[in-house]
Amino acid sequence: MLNIQKKMSNAFFALLSLPATAMGFALSVQISALSWILSTKYGLDIHEIGIVWAAGPIAGIIAQPIVGLISDKLWFMGGRRRPWIVIGGILAALMMLALPNLEIIQKIFIGGDNPQAGLLSIAVIVALTFDLSINVSFNPTRSLVADCTPHNERSKGYTWMQTVSGTFGVLAYFIGGTLGNIFLIYFGVFVALLASIIPAFLIQEPRQLVEKEGDNEVKPKSSVRDILEALLPLSGFLVYGIYVIFAKLLHIHTSVTINFSGYEVGIIEFISILLLIVSGITVFFNLPKSDKNSNEFQKLMLAHSFTWIGVQTMFIYAFFYLKEVLQLGEDAGRINSIAFFILSLVSAILPVLVLNGFAKQIGMVKTHLSCIFIMALGYAGVLFFGKTVLLYYIMIGIAGIGWASVVSLPFAIMSEKVDQTKMGLYMGIFNLSVVLPQLVASFKMGEIVNASADKSVVFVICAITLGISAFLWMFVKNDKPQNRKTI
Repeated sequence: MLNIQKKMSNAFFALLSLPATAMGFALSVQISALSWILSTKYGLDIHEIGIVWAAGPIAGIIAQPIVGLISDKLWFMGGRRRPWIVIGGILAALMMLALPNLEIIQKIFIGGDNPQAGLLSIAVIVALTFDLSINVSFNPTRSLVADCTPHNERSKGYTWMQTVSGTFGVLAYFIGGTLGNIFLIYFGVFVALLASIIPAFLIQEPRQLVEKEGDNEVKPKSSVRDILEALLPLSGFLVYGIYVIFAKLLHIHTSVTINFSGYEVGIIEFISILLLIVSGITVFFNLPKSDKNSNEFQKLMLAHSFTWIGVQTMFIYAFFYLKEVLQLGEDAGRINSIAFFILSLVSAILPVLVLNGFAKQIGMVKTHLSCIFIMALGYAGVLFFGKTVLLYYIMIGIAGIGWASVVSLPFAIMSEKVDQTKMGLYMGIFNLSVVLPQLVASFKMGEIVNASADKSVVFVICAITLGISAFLWMFVKNDKPQNRKTI
């Protein structure tokens, strides 16, 4: 074991953050360059690019819980998380290398005189493998932080993870904007390889993960009921997510609607909303009589899911607010990129410098709740004050306070609520509170934004969903502050 790991020094927390940083940088490359390269270099239209991007949520839903469960049980190459981090890093690097060279792959496997023949299929396979590699590794990289840190250093571990990863994310957007996406892709290959493989072999994982009850070690039993209980608060999102995936891929459409207060709601959407309400009541009153930690995990999942509806809605549709409400026209893309740069910069600086200190003083849940409330205010501020580019930047910067917490503290909070021996499995289940709401934002919120004449509705959705999330976080039990003195 390295001396810095024995001492739990800041250098070790930085090292522990690098595998997650590798995957975060790969994700930044995917966001920055995938649509651009498919459109400009390979001539795919919007519909075809949408099919490629649909691979991502499917990969996240399926891969993370499975990989998490296997990594909890399997010890290989001197670690339970190490093999998946190494495999994911290598695959991510290879797929990034493939992105600018799809025509070479096309010639090798298909050939012929038509350079477009089979290109869409190759693009889907590369994108799916790329996203799978990120998903395969993201779970173990986050679980590794929980495995290698004591409970009283958990918030420090995850805030360091976000600060290091966020800094590299800012670097990715800067490189893409100054040196171009092709340079960014090739640079990402080296980051993915070096930041995943080298730290994975330097960090020593604990051989045994055990739960403790007082002074006694206990071995909790796994059951299907545990998984179903964990998924209960997401049942509405899950039904809608499964429907929309198959509807888009198989071109299925149901015309059955229900009139709800003068608004026509699709039957699947109505069922999903009803399930969401019923499951929410069930969770907050703990009607299934789940144990304390399981019920807290359920509450956390529900609160976090509403956060991601708002966040993803902003990521996808803020451009249309800038273009039509602020009437920026072609300049909207540049302004949008700068705003996201500001958001990323704030989220990179705050976790270690500010959020970790507050988490130790008042607890992680109270800190996160406050940040989510501030983020809701930032979105509301766009509606009321963001009528110029400068004020828009300021409000997005305020929202960045919440974003800094969203990508760091929930993982630390979650790790305190679940069985430590099943961290990978629950980390994968927790990911569903991100992926399923993303589908809601991508499709349903997209319909609302598209149908609305006033694109300010984008930030109406953001402010409301973040407000709901802040309210729901009030019901999650706060952890015990670590620096508070008792008399």
